Amino acid sequence: MTASLFKAGSLSEADDGPLYLRLQSMIRSGIADGRLRPNDALPAERDLATNLGVSRVTVRKALRGLVDEGVLRQRHGSGTFVSRSADRIEQPLSRLTSFTEDMRSSGRVPGTRWLDRSTDRPSAEEATILGLPTGARVTRLSRLRLVDGDPVAIEAAVVPASAIPDPLRVDASLYDALAAAGMHPVRAVQRLAAISLGAAEAALLGVMPGAAAVAIERIAYLPDGSVIEFTRSHYRGDACDFVAELSLASQADGFEAAGPTMEG
Repeated sequence: MTASLFKAGSLSEADDGPLYLRLQSMIRSGIADGRLRPNDALPAERDLATNLGVSRVTVRKALRGLVDEGVLRQRHGSGTFVSRSADRIEQPLSRLTSFTEDMRSSGRVPGTRWLDRSTDRPSAEEATILGLPTGARVTRLSRLRLVDGDPVAIEAAVVPASAIPDPLRVDASLYDALAAAGMHPVRAVQRLAAISLGAAEAALLGVMPGAAAVAIERIAYLPDGSVIEFTRSHYRGDACDFVAELSLASQADGFEAAGPTMEG
């Protein structure tokens, strides 16, 4: 089907306007009428440029714009694909639950590829955030998060080694391990920011360097107010939607945004 969509001369039949916008319109139309389906691979940039009689710069500009919009996704070394827009992972920001629990409750298959499980001395920043005494150690848990076999996030969590002295005790869920130790967090503060992925992170997530991502920094607390978890994460921008439910509180309380949902 992709061959018929990108046949020679087809771009000249599109609406007037800059060539890259006409190519974007053609791709959107192909998705709308079913000629391009989720996960379909587009021809290589060189082949598109040759077939359509345009420059590779035009093709690259068109594809990059659609990638930024989430219509397409690019995998480093593999090519450009139609996004699984209907399958985007929706993450509510109103519950403090585990990534594993969230994925299973939505009918997904969560997975983990461990990058690091170790104990170490904390950095000055980590010691301050976790409120650790001099000489204390931390357990580091870095992993690639998978959903239905696809990489969606890189998470690097740090917890006091006194809570989890053996990193191998953590399997799929950090919060399950904390709960087993009697230290399940009851609330968390989470900050989100838009970033572009560096080469190393992009390679792990299977996207092109510079791809859009959401950086998340989370600090989780125990009932007594002490910090039990400090996590930094990078989520693929083309894979996840973060949803917060807001309610109108009394004037005395003001507006209150829902709390964070995902664990490290």
